Amino acid sequence: MKEQRFFPELETNRLKLRNVKDADTEFIFKLFSNEKICEFLYDEEIFTKKEDAIEYIEWNRNPEEKGYNRWIIEKKDSIEEIGTCGFHLWDRTNHIAEIGYDLWYEFWGLGYMKEALIAAIESGFSNMKLNRINAYVAVENKKSSKTLESLGFRNEGIYRDKHLFRGKYYDHFSYSLLKKDWN
Repeated sequence: MKEQRFFPELETNRLKLRNVKDADTEFIFKLFSNEKICEFLYDEEIFTKKEDAIEYIEWNRNPEEKGYNRWIIEKKDSIEEIGTCGFHLWDRTNHIAEIGYDLWYEFWGLGYMKEALIAAIESGFSNMKLNRINAYVAVENKKSSKTLESLGFRNEGIYRDKHLFRGKYYDHFSYSLLKKDWN
């Protein structure tokens, strides 16, 4: 009998999602040291050294044991790494997890993130047996809000002062997607 995997590799028409590994250090550093990518990420400082990327990969290693993950999003035609997405804060009792994601800016507006999130969401509902997926978006991040809304996430209001970042509090929209609303 095959072992249940909560965070398997996923494929879409154009993309492959695989769990992060040591060989991704350069890409993770490039991604999270870029001010454009990190503009609305108020929960973590921008990466300034390779060790930051190594720690990030170590944190996300062994997702099956830890119960959270980060997939690297690759273009299938070129194996080029273009972003990440994954689940964290998995409440197994209530079948809820939070989804997070980011995409290299050259690929914004081309439908890659929506395509990756569809695969991740389907995996969350089927492999993790989730009933609810949460997402939090900085109120200024219009593109991310639009992506979530296009997938059927509902804006449940503002989570006030969600993150203290560099001495200032930032509000976030609180989004959710329920399994019964996913088609």
